[in-house]
Amino acid sequence: MTPEQFLEFARVLPEPLLLVSGEGQLLATNQPVADMLGLRRQELRGKMLFELVTQSTDDVVKYLQVCSCSRAMVIGSLTLRKNDGQMLICRSQGAVIQPWSPESSALIILRLENRTLASSNFVLLNQKIDELAKEVQRRKQAEEALLKANQELEIRVEERTTALQETLKELQLTQTQLIQAEKMSSLGQMVAGIAHEINNPVSFIHGNLHHAHKYTHDLLKLVQIYQQVCPNTLEIQQKLEEIDLDFLIQDLTKLFQSMKVGTERIQEIVKSLRNFSRLDEAEFKKVNIHEGIDSALMILEHRLQARHDYPEIKVIKKYSQLPNVTCYPGQLNQVFMNILANAIDALEASVSNSEITDNQKLIRNNLQIQIKTEVIDDKWVTVSIADNGLGISEQLRSKVFDPFFTTKPVGKGTGLGLSVSYQIIVGKHDGQLSCFSVPGKGAEFVIKIPVNSGS
Repeated sequence: MTPEQFLEFARVLPEPLLLVSGEGQLLATNQPVADMLGLRRQELRGKMLFELVTQSTDDVVKYLQVCSCSRAMVIGSLTLRKNDGQMLICRSQGAVIQPWSPESSALIILRLENRTLASSNFVLLNQKIDELAKEVQRRKQAEEALLKANQELEIRVEERTTALQETLKELQLTQTQLIQAEKMSSLGQMVAGIAHEINNPVSFIHGNLHHAHKYTHDLLKLVQIYQQVCPNTLEIQQKLEEIDLDFLIQDLTKLFQSMKVGTERIQEIVKSLRNFSRLDEAEFKKVNIHEGIDSALMILEHRLQARHDYPEIKVIKKYSQLPNVTCYPGQLNQVFMNILANAIDALEASVSNSEITDNQKLIRNNLQIQIKTEVIDDKWVTVSIADNGLGISEQLRSKVFDPFFTTKPVGKGTGLGLSVSYQIIVGKHDGQLSCFSVPGKGAEFVIKIPVNSGS
């Protein structure tokens, strides 16, 4: 209770009331006290209780200490000096008010009664003080209950908010993965369609090249016989010199060989495209994962070749003898494509980076991607794809598999490639996908996949 609250309380009571501190300082009084002493209330402000009584200071301090330590009403006797010099013996009733904080000093209410009036008013004051104490206790309990309810509500709101955020994040990721899957499906259909359309005419050309070469060889043989049998006329001689028959015979053979190599190359590309799309292999089946890696490399070959901005990227294959792995072939090929494309991006970034050391400048002229496959045991195989680029810092490495996280500029990276790859390896194949890197020394992604997944 503050002095102001005490005065509001004391105004409605006819009894003389004092509000004193534990040290005896008068904090507030009501008008009946001033009337009892024959003084104005302003004259009592700031005085000490010791100045108004005849008792010794020690006795008054002891009494106030007892009031400060007791929860019950403490009865005492005080002899007051009135303004006219007379003495007024009063019975005092002291009650401590619980302070607002442990650091606050105790506030004591003293009720003064002329002994002649003490018996009639004692019971009434006790009742009012008891009611006041009960009201204070009820308010304290209500405040504690309200505080507890607020805390519980805040905890529930926080838990609900966290759950909603997680749900929203999962929905966004699921939506993105569905869009990505639909894109890959559309891409696979398009690739398969293009591969089919290219394969037919290429097969026709490749199949006829053998016959065209044979026919041309027969015709050239016939020309040689005509040269031997027929007279070597001036007109024929001029034509032979004009067309340079000897060169034509040699170069024609080379042309047919070159066309044969070209058509075989197109057939290999078509095979890689069809192998990469794997539209007919949506379910688990045993495949040679080396074929999937090679098909991804074939599709990315144009990015591996030297350009005016970038040197050639060499691919070093260290393939072991792997068993066929039961997997989703199309999805696993997508993982190889994502990781290889990221490795190429990292190597291109290392060439473009102007803040590199002299040692790294030497490395950028010898860009490499090393692909290594191993058999761990009869249950597991690993595929390691490493580059010798600038590497990834520890802070970024912990986020590389997070959805939508990317270090690439806007418009070049979506932050989904490695996240989707992680879901495919871990979620779909019960495998492991890890990233190891030392800044300045490249990065390595290791795929650990079971030979026979339990999915």
